[in-house]
Amino acid sequence: MIKKIVLFLAVIISAQAFSQRSTSSPYSYFGVGEEFGTRTVEQISMGSIGAAYSSYRYLNFTNPASLSEVRYATYVFGILNNDLTVKDSQTKQSSNSTNLSYFGLAFPISKKMSFTFGMQPTSSVGYSLINTLNNSDGDPIEITQFSGSGDINRIYGGFGLKVFKGFSIGFEADFLFGNIQNNVLNVRENVALASKNVEDSNLRGGSLKVGVQYKITTPKKLNLSVGASFKLRNSLSSSGTENLYSLSIGGSGFEAPRDTISSGPLSGNLDRPLETVVGIGLGKVNKWYAGIDYKFQDALSATGYLDNTAESFRYGNSDRISAGGFFIPKPNSISSYWQRVTYRAGVKYEKLGLLVNGSLSSNTFTSINDLGISFGLGLPLGNRLSNLNLGFEYGKKGTTDNGLLEENYFNVRLSLSLNDLWFKKRKID
Repeated sequence: MIKKIVLFLAVIISAQAFSQRSTSSPYSYFGVGEEFGTRTVEQISMGSIGAAYSSYRYLNFTNPASLSEVRYATYVFGILNNDLTVKDSQTKQSSNSTNLSYFGLAFPISKKMSFTFGMQPTSSVGYSLINTLNNSDGDPIEITQFSGSGDINRIYGGFGLKVFKGFSIGFEADFLFGNIQNNVLNVRENVALASKNVEDSNLRGGSLKVGVQYKITTPKKLNLSVGASFKLRNSLSSSGTENLYSLSIGGSGFEAPRDTISSGPLSGNLDRPLETVVGIGLGKVNKWYAGIDYKFQDALSATGYLDNTAESFRYGNSDRISAGGFFIPKPNSISSYWQRVTYRAGVKYEKLGLLVNGSLSSNTFTSINDLGISFGLGLPLGNRLSNLNLGFEYGKKGTTDNGLLEENYFNVRLSLSLNDLWFKKRKID
């Protein structure tokens, strides 16, 4: 009973913590914000692989077919601390944020099937950019501030089934929801009142993912696995309001709205083509694993107010190559704790599918890419099934070419993977 109460409180606390999620990336200005992959801390520590990876005690958010291997009731949640430095050709600025990144629960229904559900963010908006227009003497005559905030989250459920020895399938469905607000504040010299345009939109959508995995044992007693997951074509719809009004700004920055200049409804749609992830891996149970993934997707398509492609950005094809794995020196060591620790490492290179025009006069669109390296530790807890996982990731996103911004990030991630046997019969009543 106590175990169930603790689990219930953990889920409630996790759900409330999603309201605190934010990002400081200036690239969250575009579209529906900075998008997050559906990966656990353990996966990210291995370069974000997951198409062919499966474990009896770790969850894999990439491929639902991996759920067929889960043998214990597993509760997971992850926390992210992000140190971000943004720079252009002349200046740089740093920021820091700490947020909950996911929680989920999985449990076996039978020896061949397991079920999961949980909640994760899919994208986040959190930027503040200032553009200043100066006169010939270098004095500001017009200042425009672009700012935004909001999140899109998903609630998901799925299951994995072992069809026959070595072959598994899985399905996952989710519902996406969230709110995004974008603001443009304009102040001009010799104009008594400033103006502010506010776009406030609610977003809804859903998707379906299908996964397969196949595993064989080689003559040398190694496990060779291949896998693929397919997120089917889906859409995200948006509805809201747009308001333009005048305001006065006090000395402390306090805004006092005055008159409404215009007001009207907003609507838009973001169509997402089929997303495919394929992978291959080789390893030995409870000893080591190495794998490689390739993810690809055609360009997203936007309509309505979400379609800003002719002005500052465009969507392009996206892809990611990832490689990584883990190693456990001696899983059953009694004399050394550190020989039971799981050591993880990996690397990724990703084209995000975002093309940004840094100078409207040149009409040059530059692809935004992300290169990162990662490593991590899986620290066994008391019962040797549960683990405290630490992950570290360093990378670079974007470029200072063509008037754009470069992000250098250092992410520290923490997760708990709590495992236990449920529904077991009592031997003594």
